[in-house]
Amino acid sequence: MSERMTQRVAIAGCTGSIGTQTLDVVRAENERRPGSYEIVGLGASASVETLLAQVDEFRPPIVAVADETARSKVAAALGSSPTEVVADLADLVAGSDVVVNGVVGFAGLAVTVETLRSGKRLALANKESLIAAGPVVQPLRATPGAELVPVDSEHCALHMCLRASFDAGREVARLLLTASGGPFRGRSAAELSEVTVESALAHPTWAMGPKITVDSSTLMNKGLEVIEAHELFGTPYDQIDVVVHPQSIVHSMVEFTDGTTMAQLSMPDMKLPIGYALGYPHRLATPFGAIDWTTLSRLDFEPPDRATFRCLDLAYEAGRVGGSAPAWLSAANEIAVDGFLAGRVPWNAIPDVCVAVMQMHDGEIPKSVDEVIEADRSARRYATEILTTT
Repeated sequence: MSERMTQRVAIAGCTGSIGTQTLDVVRAENERRPGSYEIVGLGASASVETLLAQVDEFRPPIVAVADETARSKVAAALGSSPTEVVADLADLVAGSDVVVNGVVGFAGLAVTVETLRSGKRLALANKESLIAAGPVVQPLRATPGAELVPVDSEHCALHMCLRASFDAGREVARLLLTASGGPFRGRSAAELSEVTVESALAHPTWAMGPKITVDSSTLMNKGLEVIEAHELFGTPYDQIDVVVHPQSIVHSMVEFTDGTTMAQLSMPDMKLPIGYALGYPHRLATPFGAIDWTTLSRLDFEPPDRATFRCLDLAYEAGRVGGSAPAWLSAANEIAVDGFLAGRVPWNAIPDVCVAVMQMHDGEIPKSVDEVIEADRSARRYATEILTTT
């Protein structure tokens, strides 16, 4: 597609952190280069007021609202507006060139599948759908026209670095995912026995939704990103490492077979990877996260504390098992995190719940979306049972 042509953008999860920042990018780019982007679809779960304000500004032809009560309110508020109100987030795909999937959790799977199946570009911020449904999603990436550009800062960084390789399959020695370490970096397991929800949500460098922020505090987020990196780039798990980098300036690195290491650096700003995915293969005219090199004094790196933050190795293990194991782990973690946020289980019980669920894993390899959904449902059922008896 020519750089001068207007890109039609649909956003699933438009009222969340990724969705609202996507709209920030669109505003900035359209101010610099009018007509660069058109918002043709907005999708949300239940945030009526925020969604209506976005509709008023961008006037998309279609809006998807997952929650029935919220959908009725949106439809009533729009009245005779030409904007169509639907229930299924996947309905946003048809009229778009690029779909930003910012839906949190397994609920984003349908958008991922429909976007790739339709031969569109998928700007993927919903790691769970790729992680849980890798065996189903991977074949869809071969659909003519389909592109998957990661929005996670780490995978976007890897994507950028890998563009420098003539043959990544032969030239890459390893991928290095950086982790901030979250709010509890350097703390022992004993010190973390009384973690509060407030402290777990106090991320030192990133502003994210509560689920992802808690995942960052346990390093489950990084573990899931390891699985995602394997799915995105086909790199074996033994060639994917994690290094803690508290400044969150180096977003990830690729080490090549000749000893070269390439890294992508920028200040922590999710609008940069969002803009990269929107504009790919071109770069935006608007700078996000540019570094002031007169003030950046140090970059620190250290290995992760795998004994205290057990979720990292749980993800490696599930990834190596493959099949539906990543789906089970992702689902178990979602239920455990929900339990923590609701005050039903302590923070340090999150990996315990995941371990207990994975001991029940049936070893199935999903061959369809329905089988992925069933795997997710089974793991959630076991996790819920464990929470109710804890």
